[in-house]
Amino acid sequence: MVGDSLILFIDMNSFFATCEQQVNYYLRNRPVAVCVYPGKYGCVIAPSIEAKKFGLKTGMRLNDAVKLCPDLIPLETHPPRYREFHIGIMKILRSYCEEVYPKSIDEAIVDLSTYRHVYKDPLKLAREIKQRIRKEVGDYLQCSIGIAPNAFLAKLASDLQKPDGLVTIFPENIDEVLSKLQLTDLPGIAGGLSAQLIKAGIKTPLELRYASADKLRAALKSVVGIYWHQRLNFMEADIDFHEYKTMQAMRQVSASQRQNVQTMENLLVSLCMMLEKRMVGQGVYAKDITVFINYEDNKVWSDRIHAGSPVQEGTKILDLIKARMKKFRETHHSDALINTHISAMGVTVSKFVPADALVLDLFEDTVKQDKLRQTVYNLKDKFGYDKLLKAIELSDDNIMSDVIGFGSVKDMYYKSTPSVV
Repeated sequence: MVGDSLILFIDMNSFFATCEQQVNYYLRNRPVAVCVYPGKYGCVIAPSIEAKKFGLKTGMRLNDAVKLCPDLIPLETHPPRYREFHIGIMKILRSYCEEVYPKSIDEAIVDLSTYRHVYKDPLKLAREIKQRIRKEVGDYLQCSIGIAPNAFLAKLASDLQKPDGLVTIFPENIDEVLSKLQLTDLPGIAGGLSAQLIKAGIKTPLELRYASADKLRAALKSVVGIYWHQRLNFMEADIDFHEYKTMQAMRQVSASQRQNVQTMENLLVSLCMMLEKRMVGQGVYAKDITVFINYEDNKVWSDRIHAGSPVQEGTKILDLIKARMKKFRETHHSDALINTHISAMGVTVSKFVPADALVLDLFEDTVKQDKLRQTVYNLKDKFGYDKLLKAIELSDDNIMSDVIGFGSVKDMYYKSTPSVV
């Protein structure tokens, strides 16, 4: 019911960049771009509010960004700093209710549906949240807040006024809001989905809102059509209370890094070990592995591997990937897939099985291996992740220097506390 639901969507504006401006006063009111690698061809991952006025966007190459903004100040990313600010912001949000769901490092959903009798004026509450973030976390931090009966419309509202916006979408104004937008202005609709809708005669967000669920399902040939009907008619389709469906580790590769094949080999090892860490933390094994490699000529190699037995150990994931690479080379008589032309690499694991659901007699020494891995990660948590390494992780390369993306932040709240006997 619309009357029973109240969602706040908090979107921190230019978060990485404003964190840097928060700690360095002399960066304030200046165009800043946070980059994973601040070299000539580095990738901009967070332009500041000031830089965006020159047309800078996330994903832009640094050499192109400087052409638009000659006074741009490139900065290397500092993930621990952003985590610290994120946790401070979440602490403020959780002081109002328990139902706070971080969607990424810079976004969070606050579900006030069961607190409406406590917070009768959501606009007043939103202004208070903004004020507390500036006072208790950082006076240069800004956020846009959207308020609506479901998460999607609250997210849309937060996008409509940046920076430092505050917008509501409710039954009395939704048609007015949608009438000013294009299909691709809606979060989650890009060119492909827009083309499908237009082909079905749905050319505007308003037409999308008033299309029936059946028509949308037929137009998109998927249950996704029903979700779009729900989103624009105040039903909830986007708050995910479930655990991981997939885990991904991926990295962009700079021109200087790709000059060394061994560095690329080390990157693949690091991606697999990162996934091991996450699966140990969540107490799961994976049945499926997907790997992709992007090359600088825009070609892509990818494959999906179904593990014979669920896997958790990084070295086993690595062995499966290398075996598949070898098979590909032998079948297609191709050059080595790990080479000096790689621009990005990623590994995803999915179809999880809880560790305690494994049939123990099917897996050699499963219990001992589980406890050993859990003990290792307990020690890593306590003494630092670089203090205890497997032999395969030893390398002079710093290819996996700590970075943080805009996806799930569930790992940030995990601290392993398994019993060890």
